[in-house]
Amino acid sequence: MSDSGRGANHYWCTRHHRVESEADVCPAKFVLGPYPSAADAANALQTVQERNEAWEAEDARWAGEGR
Repeated sequence: MSDSGRGANHYWCTRHHRVESEADVCPAKFVLGPYPSAADAANALQTVQERNEAWEAEDARWAGEGR
């Protein structure tokens, strides 16, 4: 089965620490996503960390820190 099928969203469950599909997904308060593939969902925490670091660096630049 391909991850690229239409409507084949995947989620990272913070409660169970696993990828879940639309057919068997926990409540929204426990999941990150949707992601277009299981691989993207599996990397959700890394994606969150990278985005947070980029946003924090941008906030610091905007506030004039690091000059």
